[in-house]
Amino acid sequence: MTNYLAKRAGQMVLTLFLIVTLTFFLVQAQPGDYATFYALNPDLPAEVRAQIKESFGLDKPLWEQYLIHMKNTFTGNFGVSFGHFPRPVIEVLAERLPRTAVLFLTATAASFYIGFFLGKAIAWRRGGVLEYAATISGATLFTAFTPAFGLMMIWIFAFKLGWLPVGKFLDPLHMILPIVTLTLISFAGTMLLTRNSMLETMREDYVMAARAKGLPEKVVRDRHAARNALLPVVTSLVYSLIFAIDGSVIIEAVFSWPGTGMTLLDAVRSEDLPLVMGAMMFIGLFSLLAHVIVDVLYVYLDPRIRYQ
Repeated sequence: MTNYLAKRAGQMVLTLFLIVTLTFFLVQAQPGDYATFYALNPDLPAEVRAQIKESFGLDKPLWEQYLIHMKNTFTGNFGVSFGHFPRPVIEVLAERLPRTAVLFLTATAASFYIGFFLGKAIAWRRGGVLEYAATISGATLFTAFTPAFGLMMIWIFAFKLGWLPVGKFLDPLHMILPIVTLTLISFAGTMLLTRNSMLETMREDYVMAARAKGLPEKVVRDRHAARNALLPVVTSLVYSLIFAIDGSVIIEAVFSWPGTGMTLLDAVRSEDLPLVMGAMMFIGLFSLLAHVIVDVLYVYLDPRIRYQ
């Protein structure tokens, strides 16, 4: 495993290098002068603009700008976000990432627990009322139009019933509505994936052997069938956490949640390119880490898997 992780670390560095390179040249290829977005903000003093242009090589040829950009990126200098008064990009991301992480980690954990519990239950007792009710309700919620469903939740529980507050990031109560909305929308994917994976593992020889030994049904279900059914479910869980970082625009916009989704949306609208490029760097890094985490979890969940 140590050799494998060292090899994957080298692959991650190379892939991250390609991501940063591609992002840099894509931004350079867009219409307009790239330097104007960085340093020609009329609200900045002339000496500050000159210092920024010199720091990031905006007055130099493209190849020199690229080398300076790579050096700055891999030393943690992602530039200045002029859409935030101005502030260093790393400060903006450090402020917004925890908000998105808290929201989506909580919702993902809740949806995973509910989905996995229901998935193994309906697979173990096929054809019952529970299977039909869970499948129909889960599939309906999973295919719901997220903005409309989120606004409906706000209208019912915040405006009509007055049970919950809504808007901004003020206190823990403001997390309830977005977390409940995300959980209701997301649990069906885990439930159906667990069900299908359980149905496959239940036909394996080791499950039949466990039953033949006279083990209790709960032990056969949880320790033999459900544990091996976890492999594709865990893969989906880890990847969903990573994609939530940049795919959270809709839910954060509906609930006015100032996380990375809203930050990226605002950055694109205001052409805040340093912030966009810094966010892309972090998203790429988290995506690469997700692949490594999945590989390690595979070995833990299935000891038969070995990496060279």
